[in-house]
Amino acid sequence: YSAFQKTTYSKGREQGCSLKWHRTPTTQETDGFQVKRPGDVSVRCTLLLMLDYQPPQFKLDPRLARLLGIHTQTRSCIIQALWQYVKTNKLQDSHDKEYINCDKYFQQFSEIPQRLTNLLLPPDPIVINHVISVDPNDQKKTACYDIDVEVEDPLKSQMSSFLLSTANQQEIASLDNKIHETIESINQLKIQRDFMLSFSRDPKGYIQDWLKSQSRDLKLMTDVVGNPEEERRAEFYHEPWSQEAVSRYFYCKIQQRRQELEQALAVRNT
Repeated sequence: YSAFQKTTYSKGREQGCSLKWHRTPTTQETDGFQVKRPGDVSVRCTLLLMLDYQPPQFKLDPRLARLLGIHTQTRSCIIQALWQYVKTNKLQDSHDKEYINCDKYFQQFSEIPQRLTNLLLPPDPIVINHVISVDPNDQKKTACYDIDVEVEDPLKSQMSSFLLSTANQQEIASLDNKIHETIESINQLKIQRDFMLSFSRDPKGYIQDWLKSQSRDLKLMTDVVGNPEEERRAEFYHEPWSQEAVSRYFYCKIQQRRQELEQALAVRNT
């Protein structure tokens, strides 16, 4: 009986009899218990069995259950499903990652973190309707039911010990380094292959593109401004922008000289 947290036994409304069993921290493990009542007529009874989920599980509000596709699950799994819904539907604000832009479904739940507790309900009990028969000719004295319960994975402890082992950690780190080196080697080989393939298809065009790329990289490395290749040609200075640039240059020089003269006159007057 270790898989159950609470059991409720009740007869029909006309009998008005019920019995409840609750698990407590001091409850000893047992295979079950018996309920006896004197009587000479068959009665209908209902058994409500509440499973003892570890960690605790919750049933979702019907609206949230339809949204996430989850009926009963742990709090951590529910929060993970909420976050997965946000990522799948791209609801996270692009400028401020702390804000979530609610869609028409999320708008039904304002302040989700605070209201999540109200949207988590106790799991549905296992309901068994049974007829206690006093007919000696009735052969159905015993009823058996299969109930699914969650048990801890037996491999979990082995996996934990494996991951915490220092010897294994060193081996894993060594394998990770080899993986990174192999990936880097693959990327370098891919670059070389793309280079050779592009060169074989169009040697002239590829060399020109490659020289342009190298020129851009050289400018970034040496902080060179402009295009020396174009600036050394006379046609470069016959463009419309050159006249405007000359006018701006002389205007700035005139303003500079005017300020110098005004400052000189002000000094003489004082």
